[in-house]
Amino acid sequence: MPVFVDTNVLVYARDASEPEKQPLARQWTDALWEEKSGRLSVQVLSEFYVVTTMKLSPGLSPDAARLDVADLMAWRPLAIDGSLVEAAWSVQDRHTVSFSDSLVVAAAQRLECELLLSEDLQDGYAFGPTTVVDPFRHPPGDLAA
Repeated sequence: MPVFVDTNVLVYARDASEPEKQPLARQWTDALWEEKSGRLSVQVLSEFYVVTTMKLSPGLSPDAARLDVADLMAWRPLAIDGSLVEAAWSVQDRHTVSFSDSLVVAAAQRLECELLLSEDLQDGYAFGPTTVVDPFRHPPGDLAA
């Protein structure tokens, strides 16, 4: 089952200043690599690059972040196009979430992901066929549940 991964999960996997969240984020990303089920969007990759190179302390070098982004290209990131923007507007209007979060939800739906890993959205909230899972409240083994 494909699982959409929000930016914060990828960032925490690389954030040494978060000793509680980093190992949980790594468990999730490792499980998704192993199962070949991780999905994301170009938006997520862009946000990951900016946050890890400009906002983390200590952050990643641009070269290290670029290597991560290159590896994550294997997850077939969805590009943002006009129809995805329109779908995000629909999500935003229906669920009153930010446009950025709406783009994430719309991308997860477009990629037919039943689960969306994010701590930014309400754990257990269903956006139609896509349900939010807070990766810091549920271990990867919960995927099978």
